[in-house]
Amino acid sequence: MNEVIAATILYNLRRKNKIGNKHTPMDSLSKGFPKHLRGEVKDVTGDLVRRGWINKNPTCYGFEVSLDKDSVVEIERFIFRVMDFEF
Repeated sequence: MNEVIAATILYNLRRKNKIGNKHTPMDSLSKGFPKHLRGEVKDVTGDLVRRGWINKNPTCYGFEVSLDKDSVVEIERFIFRVMDFEF
C-alpha cells in the first residue's frame, strides 16, 4: 500500500468531516490525483476498507465511503506520521 496516497485519501475525508454516517461517493476519492495514479488510488482505497478505516456503503449508483468513527484517532496518528501534519 502506498502510504502517501492512503494518507492523502484519509486526510481529505477527515478534512471534509466524512465520519460515520456522513458519506461521499467513492469516485470522488480519486479527484485531485493525476490520472495515471487513479488505479492505484482505487487499490489503496480497497486496502483501507479491508483495514477497517473506511466504511463502504452501497447505493443505487455505486458506493459511498466514510471514515470509521471508532478509528478516527488512529487515522489521525497515521496521517501525522506519514504527512507530518497535525489537525
